[in-house]
Amino acid sequence: MATARASEARWQKGEPQGLLDGVPVALKDTLLTRGWPRLLGSRTIDPNQEWEEDAPVPVRLRAEGAVFFGKTKTPEFDWKGVTDSPLSGTSRNPWNLERTPGGSSGGSAAAVLSGVCPLAVGTDAGGSIRIPAAFCGIVGLKPTFGRVAAYPQGAFGDVAHVGPMTRTVEDAALMLDAIKGSDSRDWHSLPDDGIAYCQSVAKGSLVGERVALSPTLGYAEPEPAVRAAVERAGGVFAELGALVEPAHPFTESPMPIFETLALGGFWALLQAQKPEAVALMDPGLVETCRRGEAVTQEQYVEAIAQRVALGQRLRLFFDRFDLLLSPTMPIVAAYADPRSDNMPNPNNAWSWVTYTYAFNLTKNPSCSIPCGFADGLPLGLMVTGPLYDDLGVLQACRAYEIAAGPTWPSAELTSCLDKIARPADAGVKAKRWMNRQ
Repeated sequence: MATARASEARWQKGEPQGLLDGVPVALKDTLLTRGWPRLLGSRTIDPNQEWEEDAPVPVRLRAEGAVFFGKTKTPEFDWKGVTDSPLSGTSRNPWNLERTPGGSSGGSAAAVLSGVCPLAVGTDAGGSIRIPAAFCGIVGLKPTFGRVAAYPQGAFGDVAHVGPMTRTVEDAALMLDAIKGSDSRDWHSLPDDGIAYCQSVAKGSLVGERVALSPTLGYAEPEPAVRAAVERAGGVFAELGALVEPAHPFTESPMPIFETLALGGFWALLQAQKPEAVALMDPGLVETCRRGEAVTQEQYVEAIAQRVALGQRLRLFFDRFDLLLSPTMPIVAAYADPRSDNMPNPNNAWSWVTYTYAFNLTKNPSCSIPCGFADGLPLGLMVTGPLYDDLGVLQACRAYEIAAGPTWPSAELTSCLDKIARPADAGVKAKRWMNRQ
């Protein structure tokens, strides 16, 4: 409230500060934030300690005048594609409370969707920005690795990205302007590229752009409704003048590479915990961490070599194409609670987190935007570009966003807001906010 009042005073004087003065921004609870605990969805972390340091993104957002009002849920240590934890329970999808908003940035996605805030920060080590963006029908950008500085480094090392989660592509571009740039605490971080993303995002043209359309990425068939929506999106790109052709970047799933590297990180995470802390952790996380003990040094080194070859393959692919269109997720939002059947749920998440992690391995910029609706739930289109071409990805997403128009049925949106109203007037407030948008 003190930050908001200071912003109000600046606006009353006609002296706003930065790009986001007074804008409420939600921070995922993986980000160090001065004065607030960083609990990572875990009961193993003592909140009663001094929290005196900001991660790079909060530093930049403070400088731009953003107002922090709360932190958003994450599964324990960001470990899965749904958002539930021993610390804070289960996050649910505002469209349908039986479904998950995805993970691990599901709290940020639900906050943006339900109108709690216009902007939120997410992190993405295997899809954790884009999965929730697709399941909730918002925009989620995983920038080029290093474009946004990250500190401290988590268990998943150089597959982990930080990026914006917003309602519109323009807002994502504005937020990228605010948070990009290097920080000496992150030796992977890239220097500021000097691009004003928000000013440039609507200036691009798709005429003559070479666009690959891959509903399967070469290895996994999505649900029919998802395939149809992605193919329709390809048609929109063609109408905008792009040269769209079917082409697959991969011939087989890179999951074995990702899983080997991830399990190594999980095992290191578990080894850092004291026995009494392990007893407090999510049993599913502990079980996954223990699987990492079986990863040999030879397997880990081989996975690194395979990752290098995968990145090389994708760079050669982007010598032929400017953009790649694919599904973000092969399904609509999974169920939020564990089930005994085979329906997508937290128990079988590895089987439906199918496409996103490939671009963490290769470090490419990749953005999920809404592209339709099925069974009362949103669908996501993933737009991926060459390394460092974050602007090209955002311009393509903005062009599609304008051409495709609204993807949310208004009656279902109103119903969604009525269901999530807590207290009774919250839905009215959220609807008023969305009408202003």
